[in-house]
Amino acid sequence: MNERVSMTETSQGVRPADHPPVKAGRIGVLLMNLGTPEGTTYWPMRRYLKEFLSDRRVIETPRLLWWPILNLIILTKRPSAKGRDYASIWNNELDEGPLKTITRNQAEKVTAHLKSIAGDKISVDWAMRYGKPEVRERIQALLDQGCDRILLVPLYPQYAAATSATACDQAFRALMDMRWQPTVRVSPPYHDDPVYIESVVASMKQELAKLTFEPEVILVSFHGVPKEYLLKGDPYHCHCAKTWRLMREAFGWPADKFRMSFQSRFGKAEWLQPYTDKTVEALAKSGVKRMAIVAPGFSADCLETLEELNGENREIFMHNGGEEFAYLPCLNDSPEGMRVINHIVERELQGWI
Repeated sequence: MNERVSMTETSQGVRPADHPPVKAGRIGVLLMNLGTPEGTTYWPMRRYLKEFLSDRRVIETPRLLWWPILNLIILTKRPSAKGRDYASIWNNELDEGPLKTITRNQAEKVTAHLKSIAGDKISVDWAMRYGKPEVRERIQALLDQGCDRILLVPLYPQYAAATSATACDQAFRALMDMRWQPTVRVSPPYHDDPVYIESVVASMKQELAKLTFEPEVILVSFHGVPKEYLLKGDPYHCHCAKTWRLMREAFGWPADKFRMSFQSRFGKAEWLQPYTDKTVEALAKSGVKRMAIVAPGFSADCLETLEELNGENREIFMHNGGEEFAYLPCLNDSPEGMRVINHIVERELQGWI
């Protein structure tokens, strides 16, 4: 051995005595969801909306056209209105949006599950595509714990470029800046996974059993995207349709009693149809008095479910002649919800654990 270099024997081989410590050998799991603002006042809402609506995966309008619309119109008026909407569902105890609370709970429960089957060699974290905690920051946190293999888990059952892809984009941007990259896997969409379908239907039946009425119609509402994205090759509509069909078959209801729709349209362009709000209005006007609505495309309750579906669409239904309306919660961190996430994570970690 060269006497000028003092060497030490380590569990990972021979290193110079002055070599910095290297953490390695752990596995990381990163749950990723859309995001939530840091507060409901104007400036936190504006920062969040600007980040979200500046994403080219979300808004594909040419920048030259979109920039003045976003900065001169939308970001002037929309933060205050959206802030009021968020305030109506805000977790005041933790001072955060419900999506953040639920995603944290999901990560903690995945941690406990993996510890029971693989010991302490797996670190589980969570991040938001927009807002905090940032994807880059949490990937670095996993690396700092010695994770040299990381499973990315976009919590979107149905794949869309505006959700799953942009979450992965953000992770890949972080990796691009690293000299020593971890090995990475990405969990696939699970829109037709039997465990997911079984869990959604089981959760629905549990919630329906709590009602004091029997719905005449159940509406399965998915977040909408511009129709143009479908025509460009995005599989989202197909994934939603398959989820709805499998749910209907498992539930055993005919198509006219178990319907599909798309919510949250934004702007003047045509989006995927039928629209949820228009469908709810039409059902009430056609004489339907009792209905329930469920949103299986969301892994956690958020503004689009708690305020838009349970608030705005409830009001639409009742205003147009409806009498009984129920919103059936997302899977969240319920036993059925964790069955799905644990199943996906455990399956995608095969070969690593």
